[in-house]
Amino acid sequence: MLATILLLALPFCAAESASNYAGSTVVDSYPPPGTTNTAVDAHFPDASQVGYAGPTPTGAEPAAIVTAIPFSKVENIFPLSRPNSADGADINFNVTRHWGNLSPMYSVESFGLPDASPIIPEGCGLNAVHLLMRHGARYPTSGSGPSQFASDVHAAALTEGFSATSDLEFLATWTYKLGAEILTPFGRESLFSNGVAFRYRYGKLLNAFTDLPVFRTTSEDRMVDSALNFAAGFFEVRTYETDYHQEIIIEENNFNNTLAPYDVCPNANSEDIGNFGGTEAGKWADIYLKDAQTRLQPMIQGFNLTISLLVDMQELCAYETVALGYSKFCDLFTEEEWEGFEYYIDLDFWYGFGPGNPTAAAQGLGYVQELVSRLTHTPINVWNSSTNSTLDSSNITFPLNQPIYVDATHDVVISSIVTALNFTSLAATGPLPTDHIPPHRSYISSQIAPFSSQLVAQVLSCPASEEPTHIRFLLNDGVVPLTGIHGCTEDANGLCALPSFISGMHERIGQINYAHDCFANYTMPNPDNIIDGRYPC
Repeated sequence: MLATILLLALPFCAAESASNYAGSTVVDSYPPPGTTNTAVDAHFPDASQVGYAGPTPTGAEPAAIVTAIPFSKVENIFPLSRPNSADGADINFNVTRHWGNLSPMYSVESFGLPDASPIIPEGCGLNAVHLLMRHGARYPTSGSGPSQFASDVHAAALTEGFSATSDLEFLATWTYKLGAEILTPFGRESLFSNGVAFRYRYGKLLNAFTDLPVFRTTSEDRMVDSALNFAAGFFEVRTYETDYHQEIIIEENNFNNTLAPYDVCPNANSEDIGNFGGTEAGKWADIYLKDAQTRLQPMIQGFNLTISLLVDMQELCAYETVALGYSKFCDLFTEEEWEGFEYYIDLDFWYGFGPGNPTAAAQGLGYVQELVSRLTHTPINVWNSSTNSTLDSSNITFPLNQPIYVDATHDVVISSIVTALNFTSLAATGPLPTDHIPPHRSYISSQIAPFSSQLVAQVLSCPASEEPTHIRFLLNDGVVPLTGIHGCTEDANGLCALPSFISGMHERIGQINYAHDCFANYTMPNPDNIIDGRYPC
């Protein structure tokens, strides 16, 4: 009898009654209001006023990308807690690598060149480097699924009959603690660390500058913060503001900007074409989340767990982890369901911003034109894409003689640019089906455009080769084959002779019909068998 009484008293047997604040938004603000006091500030002079700095001799610039064997990889997410799935802890399954574009960047092992290393191949030297990077981890976009989920929970909590139990019991007192759009602390840290790493790998190229570098970003808050945190890591916190020029390009509708090309490509924003990735991903969500819906719905009363809300919960796992360090939403889903979520994002990117969308190559065209201009030291003279003629026709805002170029952009833009570059190895197993995950697929969004993603072009001198100058690309540390580019042949190290690459890019530029793909009145092909980001001829 006593055992029965004790069992009935255990808390897991009863549903948790929801507080009326469940799902409400919590916002903190720092520094506290009214703390700015110039009279107090005078008591804290900066280092230049205090003096007594001690010895300050500098050393030689590092060149780890040439000398550091083995290569140092990005493999952890410190200081974030690594989440588990509903299946429990498994050191061989990393949930964070199944978040698609919401994954923190990690070093990709291979894109089909298993023997290639990011380290400069033996017998070659480094001439220049071009970096295209994504901003760091951020809060969700305004009005997106996670905040809507919170609003729905809060609305339900204010009505009779809402309760949660078992694995969902936390929702009874859960509050929404995420902001919108801007970088999280982890996002700031990762860009700073990337700046430090880039200095270690490519710092020696600074010796070839005759003027201060010009780095570019867009005007959105998270873009500016990403660029500044990278620069603070690459240069030095106390001096970075005077060590380079930061160009900030307006990101807004009808402003030409190769780092935000969707603002001048109307078809990229249409419901039919621009949202096609979301449409195809939704078909897959109805399949892979069916078991989760059956399992989790009995744990919550007065709240209908739709498939779209379950997707929001998986997104909350990612967003809360990169913003707060931990999320209870993560271990609600099995490993199979996390693999399903990753493929959901893959479908969204393939058909929305990648090889399967007819505007993708057009959106990436402007950056490709800029890259060719920089590689050939030749000003752009044709303005038929998202390039900004005011900025790109100036040797001040668009210099052509830098050994280091750094541009900051968004995930969908990186996806469009690698499509425009015709990295066909990424599309080798496409188009992607919406009813199952194909084995050994080549297109994985967490490897292409995660938070803090990096696309690096290395320009190399290889004197022993028939052609002395070569180029190759690293995407999140994985060497990308260039065999989809006309004139580039198979190479174990991913090398392509620079003249061949430039010729191939001129051909590719000529193939992309920007005016048609961005502005013409057409509908998505059915079926959509596009694999090169262009509308079929």
